[in-house]
Amino acid sequence: MLTYNELRKKPKEFLSATGLHPEEAERLLPSFVSAYATCYPRTKTVAGQERRRKVGGGAKGQLKSMGDKLLFILVYDKTYRLQTMQGLHFGLSQGRTNYWIHHLQPVLRQALAELGQLPQRVGAELVEQQHLQETAADYLLDGTDRQRQRPQDSSEQREHYSGKHHAHTDKNLLVINRQTERVEYLGPTEAGKVHDKKRADQAKIAFPPGATLGKDTGFQGYEPIPLAFQPKKSQKASS
Repeated sequence: MLTYNELRKKPKEFLSATGLHPEEAERLLPSFVSAYATCYPRTKTVAGQERRRKVGGGAKGQLKSMGDKLLFILVYDKTYRLQTMQGLHFGLSQGRTNYWIHHLQPVLRQALAELGQLPQRVGAELVEQQHLQETAADYLLDGTDRQRQRPQDSSEQREHYSGKHHAHTDKNLLVINRQTERVEYLGPTEAGKVHDKKRADQAKIAFPPGATLGKDTGFQGYEPIPLAFQPKKSQKASS
């Protein structure tokens, strides 16, 4: 069973499982603890009612420490695997895994927001981010695809089917700062059938003055700023 205290002793494995170095998780943990106390005050039950008995009663869960809770949600958000598989790694049933995912995701979002680490979700407001004026304006634009369960409705199946990946997927658009490796913009989740360029056009992303933008061939024809470039396929690779 995965535990925070054990996995943080293995930096390489910790990074692979969570996307963070152990020292980054250590800096995140205090904000996570603070956000948890805000989202779920000790004076109230999970349902939001005033608590009638002392905190700590009842059965003890498998996620015993706040570090274990942080590790659980980081691993899930990084790997996005089936809840049954997530539960097997933390000694939880699928039902309890589902509970903890929905219980902890708001906490992680609030903790990241307090640290100023959440990406912009409105494309037109990207240019207004203060920290963008303090770093080199060199960005990468890319689309992400993650496989999802095949919808039962036939029309939804067509919308979510990605011919490129031959699977049903959900997509998001990302703008990444190459210098800081920070995700500056995260677009809305859309069906896998939607083309990358169409999503970029709809996002109406406003880039800071003087920015450069790298993109792949999926954004052919998308030129939001003068200094937008994409790699060209070599004749050898295309032959």
